[in-house]
This record gives sequence, structure tokens and C-alpha cells, in this order.
Amino acid sequence: MILVAGATGSIGTHLVRLLLDQGVAFKALVRDEAKGRALGCDVVAGDFDEPASLPAAMDGVDTLFLNAGGAQPVEGEQPMIRQQKAAIDAARAAGVSEVVKVSVWGAHRGGRLAEGAHWEIEEYVKASGLGWSMLRPSGFMQNFITGAGAFTADGKLIDAYGGAGVSYIDCHDIAACAAALLTGSHGTGSHRLGETYVLTGPRALTAAETARELSAALGRPVGHVEVSPDDLAAALRSRGLPAQFVDDFAELCREVAAGSLAATTTAVRDLTGRSPRTFAEFLAANAEALRAGLLSTASPNV
Repeated sequence: MILVAGATGSIGTHLVRLLLDQGVAFKALVRDEAKGRALGCDVVAGDFDEPASLPAAMDGVDTLFLNAGGAQPVEGEQPMIRQQKAAIDAARAAGVSEVVKVSVWGAHRGGRLAEGAHWEIEEYVKASGLGWSMLRPSGFMQNFITGAGAFTADGKLIDAYGGAGVSYIDCHDIAACAAALLTGSHGTGSHRLGETYVLTGPRALTAAETARELSAALGRPVGHVEVSPDDLAAALRSRGLPAQFVDDFAELCREVAAGSLAATTTAVRDLTGRSPRTFAEFLAANAEALRAGLLSTASPNV
């Protein structure tokens, strides 16, 4: 039995559909059981912030898909670390044998924001005695719908990466890789534990290339504007974001500008037997959501 945490998120919703299509035995961990039923699968209530709710959720589970928790610190604390450690402890106590964890590309000790948090959780999983697989995806294509891929107030795509490319990946492909690992059906054959997979799209896109793809999908021009990490940080501070978060975000932008997310890997094909979606394919598959949400979340005022 598989337990899918983060089942209502950008990756989890795709994973639920894939597992349903495959007829795999699983249940979705949700905080609100009534809302979770909209997923169309078996659900169980549980909350990483309430560890006492987790033993019942883990009952009968042998494999945990771990992907939940926020990346932005709250009053200096990174809640994702505490939340996911609680889930790992509960899994171990319940006799779960394996964890497939979604991490982040570039996770390392002392890393900025999610990089450091995910590294600490990865190390906790490895020390737990559980079998494990780590998925380290590049930037999500979905960010251009949710607003995490930032736009100016007049709808221009913000380039804080100095023209560097990013090998964005569709969350559908991340979910497909997770499904392959969770079910032991990945293209490499036997199910090997203790592997870390860096997941990317088929090629890196610059902001100019991304804007052209968005323009074609929307049928109207989408411009882009280059903004330095320092200027972007100043705009974020003016909106009241915590200083440490802003400084860390600006440093991450500098790392991406230096090419930290520009490489591509064969991991999606290795795990699923097919190539990852292109950005154009992603936009075509999400055209309605793109038109509804792309510019409704314009930020910051730069």
C-alpha cells in the first residue's frame, strides 16, 4: 500500500491520477478528508503538524511518497524540516519500508531556503533505516500558471537570471517518475534503492525563449524584462517580505544566473521510458489554466 502525501499539490494531483489509471493500491493523505474525496481515491486524514494523527494514516502502508510542507521560513523556523521529519518518524514506527521523497535540485548543507531544508530532510531519511529514493527536480513549468514564475504589474516576464537558461520540468513528469519508483516499474528494470535522480525538462530555456513560448500559446505578445537580483530583492522588501528570505532568494537568483539550473539529464526517460514534456507541450496541455491564471498573479512592482 502506497501513501501519497501532498496529494492535492502540483505533483500529487498528477500522481493520484497516474496511480488510479494503473490500478495501484494507494491512499492519499489529506488534512481535510471531505475535500480530499474530490481526488476520487481512498483518502485518510492526517497532518504533519499534528504527529499524533499520523500513526493511523500509516496503518498498512509499506511505501510513502513524501512531498509536503512550505519552503518559506516562519519566524526563523523552516517548518518543512519539522513536518517531514515527523512523517519519517511515523513511517519508521509503522513499519513502512520505503520513502520516495521529492527534494530540490542543488540540495546541500547550508543551502539557501529549500536547498538547505531538503538536504537536512534527505540526510534524516538516509539515517532512518528506511529504503529511499530521492527526486530532485528543476524549476516547475507550473510556476508560470501559479505565479511563482514572476511577472511585472504590466505582464512582462521577470528575468532575474541574467539571461541564463533553466531546464524547467512539468510536474506531470515528476509524478510519472515517482509512480515508476513507487510501483517498481521504472525503465531501468529492477527496483534499486538509494538512488538520487535529478529531473529536468528536455532543454534549458532563457526568459526570452520562455516569453516567446508563452506568446505563441496565448496568441498575444508576452514581453520580458531583465532585473538584477538586487533590484528584485529591493522590490520584495518593499512588499514587506522578511529580510533573510529576500537575501536568500536573491542569492539563489545569482546561482541560477551562473547556470545552476541549466543542465539537462536523462532521468525522466530512464525512469518512465519516454522523453519529458517540452514547454510548448506543457502550455498546450494547460492552455485554459494558463489563460485564467497567468497574469492574475503579477508581482512584484519592478
